[in-house]
Amino acid sequence: MSAPLLGHLDPEFLELMEEVKVLLRATFRTENRLTLPLSATGSAGMEAVLVNLLEPGDAAFLCVNGVFGTRMAEVARRAGAEVKTIEVPWGEVVDPERARSALESAYPDPARQPRILGVVHAETSTGARQPLEGLSALAHERGALFVVDAVTSLAGCPVEVDAWGIDACYSGTQKCLSCPPGLAPVTFSEAAIKRVRSREHPVQSWYLDVGLLDEYWGASRVYHHTAPISMIYALHEALRIVHEEGLEARWARHRLHHLALAAGLEGMGLTMPVAQEHRLPMLNSVAVPDGTDEASVRGTLLLRHGIEIGAGLGPLKGKIWRIGLMGESSTPANILLVLMALGEALASRRVGAALAAAERELAAA
Repeated sequence: MSAPLLGHLDPEFLELMEEVKVLLRATFRTENRLTLPLSATGSAGMEAVLVNLLEPGDAAFLCVNGVFGTRMAEVARRAGAEVKTIEVPWGEVVDPERARSALESAYPDPARQPRILGVVHAETSTGARQPLEGLSALAHERGALFVVDAVTSLAGCPVEVDAWGIDACYSGTQKCLSCPPGLAPVTFSEAAIKRVRSREHPVQSWYLDVGLLDEYWGASRVYHHTAPISMIYALHEALRIVHEEGLEARWARHRLHHLALAAGLEGMGLTMPVAQEHRLPMLNSVAVPDGTDEASVRGTLLLRHGIEIGAGLGPLKGKIWRIGLMGESSTPANILLVLMALGEALASRRVGAALAAAERELAAA
């Protein structure tokens, strides 16, 4: 990021843009031509996908099981869509058959079906990972575009845009890509592009109109905005690091370290509220023990050890901690450090057992 700046239409920078698109396609596991980083954060990625695919009066069916599913529904409403949802308890995942029943109930008229079916792959507020293939099939049965939030999951666990039939997907740079916040990688299938091109109304956001952005990131290079040059440098290098390690190896690393952390937490007597088969490897939610001042524990970790863990949000406020193991922070040393620090803050006598359990998982790899 400290490299000298180039003009955003400088030939050398344009070449870098092309390399970023190629690397992003490989990371999303897609051949989608329209794959690029928006000059904004991950929340703008969500907004860009929804305002481009939805027009006022369109129907949208969204799965809600945490903060970001709730946010997706709110953004769709602000785009003028008529939103119907399936809601499940936070920390659980949406069953495709339950979604099918809810969809049939919400849209009994074959002539009035949802434009999109949207879901969060990695719900950062709960630590739950949503299986996608069943929901993708359901969306396409109904003629809907399948929209996926992969802000936290991209490059940390499998995200297979083409294989899973995802029509539009967005992410953020600050999670498992280990890049500073400020860009939102997005990808649109040909079906999604066709939808954008067939709109009756202009996209409500000029800045996030992917038709205009495509002209800047595409061959014509029509001026749209001044790209954040240093952030593009950062993303380019972060993606190079991802692919130097290898996506499959990176996924395996995140899973191994999740299993080690989980073993250590459980060895300390703590519990993880998300069902084991649906836990995120990069975002680990931990139940706060009864009678514990959870904010005080987080403050102790930060002030004494320089470790920041997340608090619970919404109905989980005060009930869970959220421990991130993302990208370059997903290391054995960090796992052992957070277990020692958490044990100290909780005055636990089981720190030794926790460390031994974590080290057994790491050694078994």
